[in-house]
Amino acid sequence: MLALLLAALSGVLMALQGSLNTALAKVVGLLEGTFVVHVVGSVLGLGLLLVGLGQGSLSHAAKAPWYTYLGGVLSVGIIYLVAAAISKVGVASATTAIIIGQVFTAGLVDHFGWFGLEPLPFSLWKGLGIVLMAGGAWLLLSR
Repeated sequence: MLALLLAALSGVLMALQGSLNTALAKVVGLLEGTFVVHVVGSVLGLGLLLVGLGQGSLSHAAKAPWYTYLGGVLSVGIIYLVAAAISKVGVASATTAIIIGQVFTAGLVDHFGWFGLEPLPFSLWKGLGIVLMAGGAWLLLSR
């Protein structure tokens, strides 16, 4: 249950982050804002490591598969695209579309066990859940 509460909290933070990033982009520009957000996050991450809050070892970084580093590339796209979408359609509509995209992609990752994860087969119930979410998204997005 704690893991689900933490995941819900991350959803709250994502909605706030997208809103803040959009506000920053209006002042400095979209790509520039994306850059600034990553610099600030990198400085914070470094600071947390320097005060000893890390639980792993950066010396093992070379052992990770090459594709795991694509998360940094994806992060730039995510920050940029979320800020671009929010500025056009608003926070609720953009977040709804984001969640549908996340759940659909998560279902594929689970089903095929991509990136070394344990496969979790797709089921009729999961498919129905995605269809219901998409229907709910349509209701939220329709005027």
